[in-house]
Amino acid sequence: MRILFDQGTPVPLRQYLTEHLVDTAFELGWATLDNGDLLDQAEREGYELLITTDQQLSNQQNLSDRELAILVLLSTSWPRIQLRLDDIRQSVEEMKIGEYREVHV
Repeated sequence: MRILFDQGTPVPLRQYLTEHLVDTAFELGWATLDNGDLLDQAEREGYELLITTDQQLSNQQNLSDRELAILVLLSTSWPRIQLRLDDIRQSVEEMKIGEYREVHV
């Protein structure tokens, strides 16, 4: 699966998703895109999942009819995220295009 990490998603998480292709918005030069433009660009480029820590995304954007899944980590703290790696990996494996899910960290 092609996964895009939004700004704020801890990059060390990538090493726990090695069976997937993971890019970051920063690496792609997309760090300054607002949420709507980032989602549009990710879809155009064929990403299947966006992992973000933006807890307001669902309030700021119309997520219906999106062509990628969105996984929101409810913390930016890497030590806290590390405690939920199994839940995050399970969510990544289960998510379907257009699905929105939050992981409480």
